[in-house]
Amino acid sequence: MSRAGLFLRLAILALFTLVTIGPQALAVRFGWSWAGIVPILFHRLVLRLFDIRVQEQGEPPGSDATLVLANHVSWIDIPVIGSLQPLSFIAKSEVRTWPGVGVLARLQRTVFIDRKSRRATAEVTRTVAHRLVRGEVIVLFAEGTTGDGNRILPFRSSLVGAAQAALTDSTTGRVLLQPLAITYTRRGGLPVTRRERPEICWYGDMELAPHIARFAKAGPLDVTVVWGEPQPFCGDRKQATMLAEQAVREAIAATR
Repeated sequence: MSRAGLFLRLAILALFTLVTIGPQALAVRFGWSWAGIVPILFHRLVLRLFDIRVQEQGEPPGSDATLVLANHVSWIDIPVIGSLQPLSFIAKSEVRTWPGVGVLARLQRTVFIDRKSRRATAEVTRTVAHRLVRGEVIVLFAEGTTGDGNRILPFRSSLVGAAQAALTDSTTGRVLLQPLAITYTRRGGLPVTRRERPEICWYGDMELAPHIARFAKAGPLDVTVVWGEPQPFCGDRKQATMLAEQAVREAIAATR
């Protein structure tokens, strides 16, 4: 993709955002039922413009309150997952201040967390628990950061406590934990190699804008998303997190 082609695609995304930002802001503020539709359309537009093809396996979350525990390797994970169904993410607090991205994240009702603050973790746990009580689907990137795509980092269990907190509400029947594995499998029709992963994975101190520019120059990208078997929260967040991590590892190993 040429520089002009990249600018054209970004301009299309900007135009879509300008047209929908007002209605979406109202839908989020007043809790209208279609508030989850605009983010799906936006993410699907991103996938189409950047030639990202998603293969979905397994059963996605249904009507039950669900905390999704996923691996995380790139900014691309957001449009990939966000294109599948109405849901929200938990993201680091810095995302709130990123130009453009922060606004889009807020319009998808992202829950922001300062991972360096224990008090913030407790507040986010309560917020996520409240959202789960309302039957929402929340995606937690359980590694706590992005990885290089060659290995899965250990899943953190602290925010899984939100499932436990949600169960203290008398109106909550059950809360499901569902593993989600994301694997970038093919680039330009060929298997992704270790050498190519830095063009896909976004981690460490990589700058976002240059990474997007490098990513756009390569060919079509195929990604496999595997929904694991949802499990009712057992009351032990560390055990539940460990089981979800194991399921994600097995799914990624099976798709490579």
